[in-house]
Amino acid sequence: MSGRRSGSGVSSISDDQITNLVSKLQQLIPELCARRSHKASASKVLQETCDYIRNLHKEVEDLSDRLSQLLASIDTDNDQAAIVRSVLIAPFEFATNWC
Repeated sequence: MSGRRSGSGVSSISDDQITNLVSKLQQLIPELCARRSHKASASKVLQETCDYIRNLHKEVEDLSDRLSQLLASIDTDNDQAAIVRSVLIAPFEFATNWC
């Protein structure tokens, strides 16, 4: 079993570990999970994962824009609006600043 080597020459991860990680990743991606009987190649799993993450980022941006529009339409002098704004904004700030 050969290990993968990093730039420093230190063995970092084995082929079996990569196979295991790709298999776990395949189970997390809805498009790949639906095709459980079909074993996808590692490159297909990685491509689908990248596409899925891009779509998630787009959804977060779209939802953030919609939330901003909604918050802009709420009466700013209302105490309840301030509570709603503080509850809703925090998770979106975390999600958009996560990476």
